[in-house]
Amino acid sequence: MPMTAAPLVELDEVRIRHDGAERATPDGVTLAIRPGEVVLVLGPSGCGKSTLALALDGLIPHAVPADLEGRVLVAGLDTRDHHVGELSEHVAMVFQDPDAQVVTGTVLDEVAFGPENLRLPVDDVLARAERALKLVGLWERRTENPDRLSGGGRQRLAIACALAMASPVLVLDEPTANLDPAGIDEVYAVLRELANERDHAIVLVEHNLDAAVDVVDRVVVLDAAGRLAMDGPVRDVLRGRTDELLALGVWLPVSTLAALRLREAGVVLDPLPLTPAELAAALDAHAVLPAPLVAAGRDATTRLETDATQRTSPGLETRPTPSGAPRPTAGQAAITARGLSVRRGGKRGPIVVHDVDLDVASGEFLAIVGTNGAGKTSLLQAIAGVTPAPEGAVDVLGLDPQRADARERSRRIGFVFQNPEHQFVATSVAGELDLGLKLQGLDEAARDAEITRILDRFGLGDLRDRHPFLLSGGQKRRLSVGTALVAGAPVLALDEPTFGQDRERAAELLDMLATLNAQGTTILVVTHDLQLVADYASRVAVMAEGRVLGVGPTAEVLAGPLIEQAGLRHPPLARATRGLEHHPGWRQVTRMSQLPAAVAPASTTTDDGHAPGAVPTEARGIR
Repeated sequence: MPMTAAPLVELDEVRIRHDGAERATPDGVTLAIRPGEVVLVLGPSGCGKSTLALALDGLIPHAVPADLEGRVLVAGLDTRDHHVGELSEHVAMVFQDPDAQVVTGTVLDEVAFGPENLRLPVDDVLARAERALKLVGLWERRTENPDRLSGGGRQRLAIACALAMASPVLVLDEPTANLDPAGIDEVYAVLRELANERDHAIVLVEHNLDAAVDVVDRVVVLDAAGRLAMDGPVRDVLRGRTDELLALGVWLPVSTLAALRLREAGVVLDPLPLTPAELAAALDAHAVLPAPLVAAGRDATTRLETDATQRTSPGLETRPTPSGAPRPTAGQAAITARGLSVRRGGKRGPIVVHDVDLDVASGEFLAIVGTNGAGKTSLLQAIAGVTPAPEGAVDVLGLDPQRADARERSRRIGFVFQNPEHQFVATSVAGELDLGLKLQGLDEAARDAEITRILDRFGLGDLRDRHPFLLSGGQKRRLSVGTALVAGAPVLALDEPTFGQDRERAAELLDMLATLNAQGTTILVVTHDLQLVADYASRVAVMAEGRVLGVGPTAEVLAGPLIEQAGLRHPPLARATRGLEHHPGWRQVTRMSQLPAAVAPASTTTDDGHAPGAVPTEARGIR
């Protein structure tokens, strides 16, 4: 589509300030988006990316309480002067939280709802719904209730609803956040097909750049204050301005981060690779590569534990185990499950976890992986006592979660939901943290000091009095993790802990978990991010169809057949290294810590061991 085509979206000095917020985010953004463009919006958590997306379909200012300055035009219509229903003919929205837009009782009815409200003929409605559901792989489940879908399934349903509207502008806010790798591939296959038609404009807010980079042709970057910092072709921005992006805390593709780490070790890959295929080709083009750390005899699990100790987060203090909760010794079983089966929706509901036996030793960092609907979240919730399970099937440090009250459970295990809003009950950020501290019997002064420490640690200090529901997606996630950490439980169970986080905050959060793990806290994480698994987990449990296919050390699981058997894809770094032709010693590299690291000459290093003026690799988020 020629750049002379009339813009489908125009923003002129757009400033949006939510009710109760002290400043506008975004702040003064001007840009135009034309047919055929796929625009990726990047920026640190809280910069206004999701707010900008809401302004494009008129929800701001018509439905969300916020002040809008400047002008937003969609298909030539000023969003101030046209209601949301009218604008929906021109722009379709996929929200960060798919549950926020489900209104009917079946998958087919949900997708048909939008076109029906446009008063289209029945045959046209059904044709649109069928095409959209087939594109996202849900046509065979069209008669089911949306509540029966997994989190990733509901996200694909939300995308199908948007596609059925056939609007020329499609806005997607974190569309793959809850999807497994296969689901991510399906979503981006759909977006790629739409992009090839060249008559749509697609606006994408996304942290998973490994999947998005081949579809996107333009990148818009907001800084922490919500101002427009960059706007240009995707490869020019991601390759040419990496230092600025890292300084902003913005995600980069894993392949690019790997190349930056290698550059510090003297291995220059030029141009910087953006995809696993590009990284593999660049590595194979080098006649000689230094041996990866695993090849030098360093065990991957040992390396993880060492790195976790070295990366201890400044200012992180481990709260003592609450009174009455036993502190397990190394190697002792923290969690045991025997014959654990879980039904969804009560005693007559379908079995979603089948006869699971699982042992988690004290101090382990266990990742539970599998495709959408494999039963990962149900297993985690049953272990934590959040959902019903047979009494006696689970033991957490001598406690049966099914028989314990909330106070007893919170002393043993802290839980973080996949959707942060499912656990918020207070009317302020500080109040949410205060609830857990009250359970420990702390006096008001001690609680206030601890709340301040946690809020500052998670970058939420200036949001102390904000209602949790008014936070950005990334801020909600940080608060939900903070509520679990504040109780000081010896076991933490987290469902998709990095959802909605920018690179800097995700790295910070994971380093906190790694530090707690190195200090003895047992960590269980459900995640679709297999690079996260590779870089942080000591063991992996692989699930499929409600059953645990196997459990083992991370390196062995990622190198073995279980990943393919479960319908998963290897993490980006492993995809790049597994097929190397000229460097077989690199084929077992799966985690960033296995890559050769920079070693500065002794005469040019500072007291902290880094070259003068150099930014430590860990501090820049390059694991």
